[in-house]
Amino acid sequence: MRQIFGMSCSGNLSEAVDRLENPQFIMLMSNNAQFETHVRALEKMYPGVPSIGCIGMSYDTSVVEEGVGIIAFVDGVTATANVLEQVSTMPIRYIERLEEDVRRVGGTEQDTVCIDFCAGNDACVLTTINTVLSRRNISLVGGTGDGGKVSVNGRIYEDAAAYALVRNQNGRVKTYKENIYRKMGNYRFIASDTDREKYVIGTLNGRSAKQVYKNILHVTDEEILTQTFQNPFGKINGDDTCIISIKEVQGDALACFRQVNDSDVLILLELSDYASVVQRTIQMICRDFPSRSAVFSVNCLFRYKLFCERGYMEKYLEEMSELGSHAGLVGYGEHYNNRFVNQSMTCVVFE
Repeated sequence: MRQIFGMSCSGNLSEAVDRLENPQFIMLMSNNAQFETHVRALEKMYPGVPSIGCIGMSYDTSVVEEGVGIIAFVDGVTATANVLEQVSTMPIRYIERLEEDVRRVGGTEQDTVCIDFCAGNDACVLTTINTVLSRRNISLVGGTGDGGKVSVNGRIYEDAAAYALVRNQNGRVKTYKENIYRKMGNYRFIASDTDREKYVIGTLNGRSAKQVYKNILHVTDEEILTQTFQNPFGKINGDDTCIISIKEVQGDALACFRQVNDSDVLILLELSDYASVVQRTIQMICRDFPSRSAVFSVNCLFRYKLFCERGYMEKYLEEMSELGSHAGLVGYGEHYNNRFVNQSMTCVVFE
């Protein structure tokens, strides 16, 4: 199979699809103002081709911030696209769609991946999707788009998750997650006074969550939202750490981008040598896949901002391009199998 990336910084969809012929699956990443127009136009250009889309930035060797980006797979994939609706309340109601799509594609853990774009309630959506994918050990990579909207096969949905099942006809697939943070000190917090629906942490070890964070890192209220780029919270999940980014200050509490529950045990993280981490990821992929057709990734918006502030984003994309065809989405949250993570990179590699 082959991956094709097309872009237009001015939002000209015809320019973005200029090199695209006979696609077997398409992902659309557009700006808020033109998203709906682009969704309808793309379906007219490629009627019947499975597609999913969201509002967000895209990239290959450079980033498209306000225009439109297209990522398409050609020459050797079997794909289907569909939607789970009412994700804020009952995504399980639509699970038969996914069950039927898995049967239709007929894939296995070795050659098939699920790619999803979500409009919210990510953790619940991933748990729902995993009830089906886990039966065949099919992996998932995806992320959250902006604006509360996604698209599937030319239609726009709110409060929904768009997904595609993609089977590589000519080789394996494998998913990866990259964490550029490490544990800071021996801090250990028990969360309480949480609001699960609003992702709020009220207290840590019985004290104001905001004050605990400020006292350890010596920052002001105004600096908390940028300090989280370097020092997010973490939640231990087996042998993995789920990163929890701070979204905003709410009085003496902290609102996050990921749900925290009463009695959850949290740690504090610090930024590690991210350039070395990226190189280790690239080396791992090269060992696992000496021959690569494509890499599709989702990079967190906070990673993007951090890399830009430190003058590393351009070099990062250059280094990832050493893997071959690399393209992806800047997301507001990243999906890795059944996990909803923050400030991470997730990707799927096609042999």
